[in-house]
Amino acid sequence: MGDVLAELLARRGYARPQAANAYEQAWAAAAGEMLAKHTRVGTVRRGALDVTVANSVLLQELTFQKESILGQLSRLLPDERIASLRFRVGPIA
Repeated sequence: MGDVLAELLARRGYARPQAANAYEQAWAAAAGEMLAKHTRVGTVRRGALDVTVANSVLLQELTFQKESILGQLSRLLPDERIASLRFRVGPIA
């Protein structure tokens, strides 16, 4: 019964807000509040978490910290199997 309900929720898109909230919380813990407040977490596609950043300087800083952040995200979200991060500059509001 639980599997059927989970499948129904996933198909109808009801699970997306909870997943987005989990991504945001894990991202804030992994990247740190200072960096997280200047970013917006997207979705996980093919093992890559999309992250929009406020500017190119921040993008470069996150690129330097990528491996460390990935390790923490793997620990915080083990079921998501996030293997990489995709950064792009854009609006975060």
